[in-house]
Amino acid sequence: MSMSRIPFEQLPADVRRAVADKSGAVHRAVTVQGGMNSRIASVLETNGGQVFVKGIPADHPQVAAQRRETAVAPYLPASCPRLYWHLEFGGWSLLGYEVIDGRHADYTPGSPDLPLVETALVELQGVTAPADIGIKDAVDRWADYAPPGTLHYFEGNTLLHTDFAPDNVLITGARARLIDWAWPTRGAAWIDPGALILQLMDAGHSVDEALAFASRFPSWRDAKAEALAAFSSATAALWREIAEVDPTPWKLGMANQAATLASSGAGSCRR
Repeated sequence: MSMSRIPFEQLPADVRRAVADKSGAVHRAVTVQGGMNSRIASVLETNGGQVFVKGIPADHPQVAAQRRETAVAPYLPASCPRLYWHLEFGGWSLLGYEVIDGRHADYTPGSPDLPLVETALVELQGVTAPADIGIKDAVDRWADYAPPGTLHYFEGNTLLHTDFAPDNVLITGARARLIDWAWPTRGAAWIDPGALILQLMDAGHSVDEALAFASRFPSWRDAKAEALAAFSSATAALWREIAEVDPTPWKLGMANQAATLASSGAGSCRR
């Protein structure tokens, strides 16, 4: 669910003081318009430098996702922005991040951003999900959608992002930075390249082109064909359900892409 944005100045005075205690005195706050899941999203100019603050009321249903984001932050690779602090105070849950001055990734065919996205995902593919924090398990996330007898293919201990919408990948200089870790997941490494396929298709790649890009990652290249076919089928079932509940154009579009992928025989189409 999306929420309306409010300026940093509208936070209660004691909450703003608590932020200043973490970041240094705030001289200026500029509200950021992108994204849908934060009530507060502001770049602050402070005595300690710039900080990006995002947050939601502590009683909001999505606060659990924000706490997962906090828990996973110390384990993320260098392609992800640093989390400086986490504050639960005065009825608010707030995160203070490194400011990334970038633009959203361009996934269209031939885009110079694609090799940068590949480099960032290769780095993430090498990260083991920490065992001692409460993040989602891929087996549980896809349990209602995977074909019978295939859930074991989703098992693994790699740290997964799972949502490579262009809004979640910022290009800055010659680097792609992965942001918005609301759904960190523990599972098979090939799931993240699989999640990227639909985004590439949505940006204009053919099924074969998107599958060829996924095959640049050893995890996808080396996975069993049955595992990839199970993922394609589960993804189609998931997006079909999402689009039935909320038939907005972009969700219907993703459901159509997922159905196309599933009907392509993805497990046997690796390049």
